[in-house]
Amino acid sequence: MYRYDEFDARFVAERVAQFRDQVGRRLDGSLTEDEFKPLRLMNGLYLQLHAYMLRVAIPYGTLSARQMRQLAHIAERWDRGYGHFTTRQNIQFNWPKLRDVPDILDALAEVEMHAIQTSGNCIRNVTSDPFAGVAADEIEDPRPTAELIRQWSSLHPEFSFLPRKFKIAITGSPNDRAAVKVHDIGLRMVRNAAGEVGYEVIVGGGMGRSPFIGEVLRDFLPKEDLLPYLEAALHVYNLHGRRDNKYKARIKILVHELGIDEYRRQVEDYFAGLNGPSVAADTDELARIAAYFAPPAYDELDDDDPAFAKAIADDPDFARWVDVNGFPHKQPGYIAAVVSLKPVGGAPGDATAEQMAALADIAETWSLGELRVTHEQNIVLPDIRKRDLYAVWRALIEADLATANRGLITDIIACPGLDYCALATARSIPIAQAISRRFADEKRQRDIGPLAIKISGCINACGHHHVGHIGILGLEKAGEEFYQITLGGDATETAALGERAGPGLSAEEVPAAIERLVDHYMAERRSDETFLHTYRRLGHAGFKEALYADH
Repeated sequence: MYRYDEFDARFVAERVAQFRDQVGRRLDGSLTEDEFKPLRLMNGLYLQLHAYMLRVAIPYGTLSARQMRQLAHIAERWDRGYGHFTTRQNIQFNWPKLRDVPDILDALAEVEMHAIQTSGNCIRNVTSDPFAGVAADEIEDPRPTAELIRQWSSLHPEFSFLPRKFKIAITGSPNDRAAVKVHDIGLRMVRNAAGEVGYEVIVGGGMGRSPFIGEVLRDFLPKEDLLPYLEAALHVYNLHGRRDNKYKARIKILVHELGIDEYRRQVEDYFAGLNGPSVAADTDELARIAAYFAPPAYDELDDDDPAFAKAIADDPDFARWVDVNGFPHKQPGYIAAVVSLKPVGGAPGDATAEQMAALADIAETWSLGELRVTHEQNIVLPDIRKRDLYAVWRALIEADLATANRGLITDIIACPGLDYCALATARSIPIAQAISRRFADEKRQRDIGPLAIKISGCINACGHHHVGHIGILGLEKAGEEFYQITLGGDATETAALGERAGPGLSAEEVPAAIERLVDHYMAERRSDETFLHTYRRLGHAGFKEALYADH
């Protein structure tokens, strides 16, 4: 994984010192809240319903064991003993005191972390496939590209104050595990007819008030042209993007209103006029970055490990966990594993300080010291020898982290909602907890199969409800919370926006309504079908009828 160079370390240290002074002036009254607001947002500090919230960047979701241990320390010392992992592969601390934030930022800097570009109208934390570098289906590891974009975008003089926030995601696999089609810019690593690796560039995706699936801007972009082309794409957006209406300020609105052909024409014209070599990354710098992502020194192992096979044969619970939470590794004798942060009745994405410390120990002992955060709000241990996986599982049990539900109905994405967020109009976490309890039986979950439920507490869609197989949007009307259901969403390479089913439901009605949808699917599915496959085959009408059968 990437290590700070001298510039990175100096830049972060200087920013912390600057913000310490700004916090001091806010505390002594020299700065008003209105004056302080843009300064704190530049450092990832939000003012939520009940307290400040600090959002910490985890670039492309990659963490070292040392960094995870420091996050545990921060949660224990300066927060309320837990952190919340987000759909942007970041972590949020929900209860820091303002006077302590500079000390927290200093603690982050000690382990090469910061909270820069996690808020404000800038290029946000670049996200990627949590299985980058280990997935067998990967064309190329996308993390060096993500790191290159991080460095290029940090305090970019033209793009630090965009019309609106800007999100970039990249995947190195044809199987999209980074939701690239619902980002402002999505990059898919592809090969052209000559076998050269480059990028498919997708633009104008996004969720929120006006959701769109992104459109292809370039079928194939040579790797050396990436930064000049991003420069051109963002320049056109910065030039035309609305600054008079924040609801129409995202690039998705510009692409929609101009049309992809006209937007492409302007990007290509600007790109053609750039002096590419002066904008492109230096080849030595590319090599320096790539070297940090060289594969680790794996042991030479047989993929058919007898100890692993025996553990599966001897322990059915372990076998079920491996079947659900395991992920194939490109290196023989190794496996990746998803650690679910979705226990039955828990708050999706939350981890206690003790659990974070345990994950750090597990990664250090058995996963080459590395962890990944997923945009599904889980953790990945990417490099486990198969013969060690049983010991990993036992350690996860001790930490209450061995829930076997990856991709199943209780692996719910949910934003913090009205329990924390000042923008929310309804609660998300209690809805997720109620559904989770309703479908707690593990055998039933496996029988249902892959089913992605995603919950947002307001129209901003931080819970990605638009691309849930079942999406749930919490809203408020006349002082009452109600929940709209969407069906058929998909965040993968076959991305689609869910279709709204009809009138909203009360919080109490939602779990039973989800059960009716599941029962309809189970009654109608063919043997190999998932919920999404069945929905696409049968269409919307039957599911809508089932949803409102008792309403």
